Amino acid sequence: MLNGKTVLVTGASSGIGRATAEVVAKHGANVVIAARRTELCAEVAESIRADGGSATHIRADVTDPSDVTAMVEHAVKTFGSIDGAFNNAGVLLDSGRIHEMDDDVLTRSWEVNVRGVWLCMKSEVEAMLRLGVKGSIVNDSSRNGLRADIKRPAYTATKHAVTGLTKAAALDYARMGIRINGICPGPIDTDMMRSVDRGEEEIRQQIESAVPLARYGKPEEVGQLVAWLLSDYSSYVTGQMVGIDGGLLAA
Repeated sequence: MLNGKTVLVTGASSGIGRATAEVVAKHGANVVIAARRTELCAEVAESIRADGGSATHIRADVTDPSDVTAMVEHAVKTFGSIDGAFNNAGVLLDSGRIHEMDDDVLTRSWEVNVRGVWLCMKSEVEAMLRLGVKGSIVNDSSRNGLRADIKRPAYTATKHAVTGLTKAAALDYARMGIRINGICPGPIDTDMMRSVDRGEEEIRQQIESAVPLARYGKPEEVGQLVAWLLSDYSSYVTGQMVGIDGGLLAA
């Protein structure tokens, strides 16, 4: 689906980001692996190359404008273009209700989850416009970007913001040939989800019992959805928030 395209993935050192990087590489993309953990980024890139794919890596903190600019320019200098991006880097820091938490929880959540997506889209769009690329950008929101959960006020607020930002940007750049969509994962089997279920089988079973498909999603299943949204097969799709949650949003 992605032969010859260059795709940037943030938060690509683990979880959904890593799985997506591996999936898009298997679909033929040149992949730029970006995250704060340099050694893990290098490991992911090397793994992709060892599997016959094309990948490079760069350390990037999505809250730092200079890092974000360098990340995008690294993609362009290495592969000659940037055709797609998956803005995946995010944090889940909530630990209770609003009155129980320090204000820094919201501040840090907003910096990474919202400002990080803003900065990435800004630099990605600028590069696509400069290069004349009709590209595709996918932002990682959450089921909580469409529906709230208890004791997740900061995460829910920031993911709702990602949803709004995605839709607004999609309208702004549709006539310029740049498509912008978002995904809304439910419980996916990652380290972030294990911070929710605390690695306890009983809690996991309780969560899975609320999911119509009765299981956690696999990171690579999310990667396949992102790959489709980045590809020309989804050429008439923009401004959409696509749920991948085992049916939770339908329940």
